[in-house]
Amino acid sequence: MELNQKVAIVSGGARGIGLAIVEDLVAHGANVVIVDPGVSIAGEPLEPSAAKDVAAKIQNSAAVCGDIAEPAVAQEAVALAQERFGGIDIIVNNAAIIRDAFIFKSDGAAWDAVLRVNLTGAQRLLAAATPVMREQAKASRAPGAIINMVSTAGIYGNFGQAAYAAAKAGLIGLTRVVAHDLARSRIRCNAVAPFAATRVTQSIKPANEAQAAYKAKALHVPASYVARFVSFLASERAAHISGQLFGVRGREVFVFSQPRPAQRLLQPQGGFDLAALAQATRALEPHFAELVTDLEAFAGEPIL
Repeated sequence: MELNQKVAIVSGGARGIGLAIVEDLVAHGANVVIVDPGVSIAGEPLEPSAAKDVAAKIQNSAAVCGDIAEPAVAQEAVALAQERFGGIDIIVNNAAIIRDAFIFKSDGAAWDAVLRVNLTGAQRLLAAATPVMREQAKASRAPGAIINMVSTAGIYGNFGQAAYAAAKAGLIGLTRVVAHDLARSRIRCNAVAPFAATRVTQSIKPANEAQAAYKAKALHVPASYVARFVSFLASERAAHISGQLFGVRGREVFVFSQPRPAQRLLQPQGGFDLAALAQATRALEPHFAELVTDLEAFAGEPIL
C-alpha cells in the first residue's frame, strides 16, 4: 500500500471531510490518530466521544477526544502517535468551526473562538509534531508531509465570514512559512481548499442567487475526491510538491496562483500628489482582482 505503516494525525477527523480523509489514509495503509472534541459546527459541545466512537469502527486508528487548540491535547496526540504507532509522518490540520457575522455586527468572543480553533489549533499541532518529524528525518526516516485544509473564503472572501476567512487566509500563510521552515528537512507542507457536502456547506446562508446555486450543487459533491487528493499529497509520489495551494471539487483539481506582483508603478522621488496618483494608478486597474465571493466564483456545475 502507498502509505503502508505511515502514521498520521488528523484534527477534526470524526466527521465530514476529516472522516473521509481518515478513511482514505487507512485504506492506503496508514495508521491514524483522530483528534476531535465532538463539537457542533459552531464549536458548541455535541458528541464529546465522537473521536473514540469513530476509532472503534476503523482499524489502525486511535483517538484523542479534545480541543486541538489546547497545547496539552496536541502533545497528547503526538505522544499517542509515537507510543501506539511508532512515529509521525503525516499531519492533516482539518479542525474548523464557523461563527459568521457581518463585520459591523461581529462579536469579539466569536472571532476569538474561530481563530483559536481554525488557526491556532493548526499551530499547536505543528509546534508539537514538527520537532519529532525533524528528528525522524535526521534519523533517515522518510520525510513527512503536512496538509492544511483551507478555504476559498480565505482567498476570495465571502459575506459575513470575517473570522472564518481571516483564519483560513492565515492558514494559507502558515502553509508557506512551514514549507520554508521545513524545507531543509525535506518535510513538505501544502494547503487544500475543499469543495464537498459538509456541515460547513450546510451552514451557508446564501446572500444571492449565485450563492444559492453554489450551495445546492455543493451539497451533492462527495468528500471522497478531497480525501484521495490528501492521501496523494501525503504519499511519496508528492515528495517534490511543497508550498502549494490546491482546490478539489469533485473530479476537478485546481492549483491556485498565489499573490505576486501583477504590475509595477514607479513614483518620482518624493512621490506623486494625490491627483497624479489617481491618474497613474489607472495603469494598475486592469490587474485589479474582481470583488466576487468564493461562492459566486464557483457557482458553476461541478464535475462529478
